[in-house]
Amino acid sequence: MKISILNRIAVAAVLSAAWLVGMSMPANAQQQSQEEQQAQQDKKQQKKDEKQKKEQPQAQQQRGQNKQQQRAQQQADQNRQQQQRAQQQADQNRQQQQRAQQQADQNRQQQDAQNQQRQWQRDQNWQQQVQQQQRDQNQQQARLSQQRQQQLIREQERSVSQYRQHLDQQQREGQQDEARLQRQGRTAQYRYQQEYEGRLRQQEMNLRNDHHDYNSDPYFYTAANYRYQRGGQYYETNQYGANMLREAVNNGYQQGFFAGQADRQDRWRADYRDSYAYQDANYGYGGYYVSQDDYNYYFRQGFQRGYQDGYYGRYQYGRNSGGTFTILGAVLGSILDMEVSR
Repeated sequence: MKISILNRIAVAAVLSAAWLVGMSMPANAQQQSQEEQQAQQDKKQQKKDEKQKKEQPQAQQQRGQNKQQQRAQQQADQNRQQQQRAQQQADQNRQQQQRAQQQADQNRQQQDAQNQQRQWQRDQNWQQQVQQQQRDQNQQQARLSQQRQQQLIREQERSVSQYRQHLDQQQREGQQDEARLQRQGRTAQYRYQQEYEGRLRQQEMNLRNDHHDYNSDPYFYTAANYRYQRGGQYYETNQYGANMLREAVNNGYQQGFFAGQADRQDRWRADYRDSYAYQDANYGYGGYYVSQDDYNYYFRQGFQRGYQDGYYGRYQYGRNSGGTFTILGAVLGSILDMEVSR
């Protein structure tokens, strides 16, 4: 009986020990599993930290680049805005300049109109004085002697012959000058010169076909009643010669206006002496009543002033009436400085 009790106690002890052992084994296994998991997490965290350490400089560099790009974009936007403001200011300045130029043009036009009106009035007064002088002088005209008439006729015939030869020479020179204008690309001046030379050819044809009746021409029997000064020397002529000198100035003004206008259209520098027409100065001269030198001189006086008006687009020295250009009377009087001889 005692043995049985002891056996039972031993069995119970064995079972208790086995139970205790069984209970301790799962706890240890669980603890070991948790430690392994923690070690793995630590290892992952370490790798993550190492990765972050490696990526951190790159991220910082990227952020730095982004900030630089933002600053560069902001600067570009500021520059663009400044350029826009500068362009707006330039547009405003240009508009103001245009308005100022328009106002200046209007003022100049008004001033030109006033000047033309004053010049026209002076011109009218001067023409009335000349007409009165001519009327007075016509009443006192004396007829030249037959001997003086024949002398004038012989001088005129020689002058006309020399003038024909001069026209031939001038046409050859004109053709050479046309080639120069073409090389310079001066289209408007080239067209004007062609028209000018066409008129010279017509003048030459008229001279060749002319059979002048000297005996019935009043110039050759009318005494001199005008006196004018050129180059410090006085010359005398009658009313027909005086009219030819006035025509020379007006022809010169008209041709000078056309030549100046052509140079302005070609955007060429202003230089009336460079014009073939100024150098030739025979436009409108028929070879009669005044010497070629006198005609050339007064033609160039008108040409110089007409060129300036044509080049600068104004009417300071003359006027245009229906396509007919004439120099102002007061200007004409200052050029000719002609007086009635007593």
